[in-house]
Amino acid sequence: MSARRLRRELDGAARRAELPASRPDFLEQCLCRPPLSFDFGSTTPARSASNSPRRRGTLLLEDGTRFDGVGFGASTTSIGEVVFTTGMVGYPESLTDPSFRGQILTFTYPLLGNYGVPPTTARDEWGLPRFLESSEVQVRGLVVRGLTSPSHWQSRHPLERWLQDSGVPGIAGVDTRRLTEHLRAEGVVRGALHVGATPASDDALLDRIRRAPEYAEEDYMAAVSVRHPVAYGDASAPLVAVIDCGVKASILRALLNRKLGVLRLPHDAPVPDRWEGRRVRGLVVGNGPGDPERLTVTVSEVGRAVDARLPVLGICLGNQLLALSRGGRTFKLKYGHRGQNKTVCFPNGRSLIMSENHGYAVDPASLRGTGLVPWATNPDDGTLEGLRDRPGRVLALQGHPEGHPGPQEAGFVFDQFASRVTRRGA
Repeated sequence: MSARRLRRELDGAARRAELPASRPDFLEQCLCRPPLSFDFGSTTPARSASNSPRRRGTLLLEDGTRFDGVGFGASTTSIGEVVFTTGMVGYPESLTDPSFRGQILTFTYPLLGNYGVPPTTARDEWGLPRFLESSEVQVRGLVVRGLTSPSHWQSRHPLERWLQDSGVPGIAGVDTRRLTEHLRAEGVVRGALHVGATPASDDALLDRIRRAPEYAEEDYMAAVSVRHPVAYGDASAPLVAVIDCGVKASILRALLNRKLGVLRLPHDAPVPDRWEGRRVRGLVVGNGPGDPERLTVTVSEVGRAVDARLPVLGICLGNQLLALSRGGRTFKLKYGHRGQNKTVCFPNGRSLIMSENHGYAVDPASLRGTGLVPWATNPDDGTLEGLRDRPGRVLALQGHPEGHPGPQEAGFVFDQFASRVTRRGA
């Protein structure tokens, strides 16, 4: 195909695929019409999984900004903090990441659903979710530009059916570029996502938002943390405790793959010196939702472990809790870091690409006198991306070295932590 013909095909497809936000009836037709065919492939819009195909979707932000589209998933109204992620792949992992609890998630990538949903009940050799980061959808709502029918050998059902079965609403046909630009300019805000046979009024949705608690005021731990200790791995392996504030399955798996035993603890449980006759040789504090300053019991326990000179690894929320435990401070970012292509720079000049999902950060000035020093920074906004103590017994990254979804370039921190744990037990 010549370059000129290819350009004509793309221009024509763009005109045919235009989804004006003011025409929800046209948006629905776009989702249900035949595939858009090109010489180099096709895109198959998804049909609604509901018996009522004429459902409307509305996203209203608390500042009055409204987005209309086609509703899918559950017919309900959900209130949450509206955030965006720039990740192109891995929506099953993102939607089940407990760090997104309490939030309405917008994907900037324009097409979702093309590989469906993998088996949601599949488990690995340790009994952890094999393809997901937890056992359920964690987001309160999903916002996408386009939704397509799945074509993948591993898919068990389409994305919209999964959300419907999970009681989570979604909206397609939204100008996600405009929404993302709005959130970057104004900061993340609460919003109401409504899916139903008829549109919802602005007044009704704003009233729902006003009556709902602020994101930072909610307690998410009862929904994302285990209630009782759970042990994984070989009983003869060096044992590390993991404080579960919503830890991803991939973090546990990264530890188990390095021949460590894992003791998963509730977020407010004390870290024991021994468990069933085995000495606890290290501590991991993983990711999770909410304002880190609310987790006062967890912060105190993390501080006690550091004082006991245990090797400690913090990831995401764990990075913030470690700083708080030594007297540091955290603050809320304007719109957060959520995506799979975030650059992290280290003092030795090395830069890595990491997956990230956080709305809070550590104030580097507050680390003076804490025994902790900055270890990594974000070159985009200068925020702190990691901290450590000078001997290297305490390590923490704001991003996700385990990836899932995303790169695993920073997986060396697991190796360093495992090496210290092993040496401690030698």
